[in-house]
Amino acid sequence: MSTDSHTSRPVLRPLIERFGFPHLLAMTLVLVAATILLGVAAKATGSGLACEQNWPLCDAGPYNLFPSNLPSFYEWFHRFVAMFAGVAIIGTAVAAVRLPNIDTRVAALVVAGMILTPIQVVLGRETVTQYTMDILSLHFWTAVLIFVLFVVATVRVWAPRLTAGYVTGALALGAVSLPFHVALSPLVIGDITTYRPSLQMAQYGVTLALLAAVIVARMVGRRRFESVRLTGLLSGTAALALLVVFVGRRAVMTYSPLLDDLYIATAGLLLVSFLAGIWLTRVTPSETTDTRSP
Repeated sequence: MSTDSHTSRPVLRPLIERFGFPHLLAMTLVLVAATILLGVAAKATGSGLACEQNWPLCDAGPYNLFPSNLPSFYEWFHRFVAMFAGVAIIGTAVAAVRLPNIDTRVAALVVAGMILTPIQVVLGRETVTQYTMDILSLHFWTAVLIFVLFVVATVRVWAPRLTAGYVTGALALGAVSLPFHVALSPLVIGDITTYRPSLQMAQYGVTLALLAAVIVARMVGRRRFESVRLTGLLSGTAALALLVVFVGRRAVMTYSPLLDDLYIATAGLLLVSFLAGIWLTRVTPSETTDTRSP
């Protein structure tokens, strides 16, 4: 009887018990971020065009295993990692729904990410078969939305272990990332050197770090600080960061001096907000117990 009970036990639960759902969620988040950055590399090198509108295969021979040149390798590797990210997203969503101790809000976030994943796959196909600016933008923003959903879910799961010091650290990360976000944009780097694929990957890596930083600061800050002034500032900082990312993307895609000026102005305001937040977290008493929901 005990043997039958053991063999009929779902495989998913022992795996989660061994590695932990928080670690599974964090691993999925890393795969989502890696897929986005590899997608940026593929786009920056025109690698999707190397496939000559072939999807899901490219020019890599049987089972797409042997890319014929470097551009097609970029596209092949992007799709390869994206496949693992998709499997991880589905696995995380199934685990979140089936495990009894997972917060329903976390489950809703990862299930939303799972629902968006096939839409993202279709958009990825369209970037190869059509390669229009509208499709590229939709593909990018859908990826960012999936990333944000998994960041929020990950912070919710890990939040009880995150102290007030993480808020200060996240704001410091944002304050350090922001100047790089501006310096690596074509508005600045384009006057110095060519906006190479490596620079584009670096800027979008900084973009993901910036978004993750403000999400962590805002969510953990609400749990660890009772100060309305500080929590209000953290919410405003998160909104400003989203605006900076959006305007920065539009400034890259569309030549407009007005957008360029707006991007620089909002980035400057965001930097001030980061520095003010760091100062406030140092002088505001924090809660020693975790009593609030992020």
